Amino acid sequence: MNLQTLIPYLYIIASVLFIFGLKMLSSARTARRGNGLSAVGMLVAIVATLIAKDMSFHWILVGAVIGSLIGAVAARMVKMTSMPEMVGLFNGFGGAASLLVGWAEYQDKMPQDTNFMIVAVYLTVLIGGVTFSGSLVAFLKLSERISGKPVLFKGQQIVNALLVALLVLLGVVFCLRPAAMYPVFLLVVLLSLALGVLSVIPIGGADMPVVISLLNSYSGLAACAAGFVIVNNVLIVSGALVGASGIILTTIMCKAMNRSLANVLFSGFGSTQSAGGGGYQGEANPISAEDAYFVLEAARSVVFVPGYGMAVAQAELAEANGAEVSYAIHPVAGRMPGHMNVLLAEANVPYEQLVVPEDVNPTMEMVDVAIVIGANDVVNPAAREDENSPLYGMPVINVDHARTCIVMKRSLNPGFAGVDNPLFFKPNTRMLFGDAKASLTALVSEFKE
Repeated sequence: MNLQTLIPYLYIIASVLFIFGLKMLSSARTARRGNGLSAVGMLVAIVATLIAKDMSFHWILVGAVIGSLIGAVAARMVKMTSMPEMVGLFNGFGGAASLLVGWAEYQDKMPQDTNFMIVAVYLTVLIGGVTFSGSLVAFLKLSERISGKPVLFKGQQIVNALLVALLVLLGVVFCLRPAAMYPVFLLVVLLSLALGVLSVIPIGGADMPVVISLLNSYSGLAACAAGFVIVNNVLIVSGALVGASGIILTTIMCKAMNRSLANVLFSGFGSTQSAGGGGYQGEANPISAEDAYFVLEAARSVVFVPGYGMAVAQAELAEANGAEVSYAIHPVAGRMPGHMNVLLAEANVPYEQLVVPEDVNPTMEMVDVAIVIGANDVVNPAAREDENSPLYGMPVINVDHARTCIVMKRSLNPGFAGVDNPLFFKPNTRMLFGDAKASLTALVSEFKE
């Protein structure tokens, strides 16, 4: 049998592996196997493509070796708390790859291409450029190389709208006479990069889970368009899967925050951060690690609400003392969807102990101690009580209903959303000020003694 006749079957196998891998990612128990299955599918697709195109493998092997080394080193060195910015960067690389595919196709075959291919090339370059530059901005924000606050200026939405309109107009001009429009093509590349930057800079750190999902969808759509450009079925299928799943996840994230996608993208949420909890009256009640130990020592039920980057490896000490322990995880906790679940898995926290807000909130009044470690916006009672709060209507974890709430935090400053938190001034709340890791270490020392 000729190898060429196997190509369609290999593409089908790869597509099936992608679909089953994506399905398995929906469960924490099967996610690792799903990731491996998808990786095998990608390997099959790459091998099939190289066979189908009858390419010279010299430079391809060089690129594969270099890329594999970079990927392996990055995967080994990256911390789990830094995974969101790495995902953002990978999204950007995917967009850049699609852009380059469209660019290469334009220079190589454009005079002979059909109208459908011309449109596909334009969309590949446009979506790929927006994904690349937007993902770089997300990476810089998440890695705190630039401020995570929204960057706003007067007339920003008008500028973005005019930029989109100009890109549509240039797209029409380009599609009418592509062979003679190389300067227009280059202008489209530059404007798509500018649109990506201007689309992400007004989005604050609190909305980064949504941004990561949306950019992931963009990268999939860019890959799908690139698949049409080079007539590659498996790229079309895989790109469509990523694009569709990214859009669905984006919708889920918006629903979890009780906000629309338009509000996330255009509201500049968190641009006016206030300091010190000045928006609410009251006095915070501090507590020492020693006193917190006595509270926990007497507790029969404890709920942990982890925030981004918290260290949870010592939580089993509460269990060893006979307490029933659970971890309440908000859908948008962390800096990308599912990030907090991954962090807890890295700390060897049993999956059975993870609960979502709708499961824990009805019984929160019977919980002896709720420990908030670094979380802020997802436990803000203003989302229930203050109709003037930007968070109003967002489902939160009702830790203020527990008999005692201990908040581990450096200060009374707001979280990523830039919204003051009245939880800090509730009569049943005790503030354990300081670095969360240091506070946990001090608490652990009390248990050991």
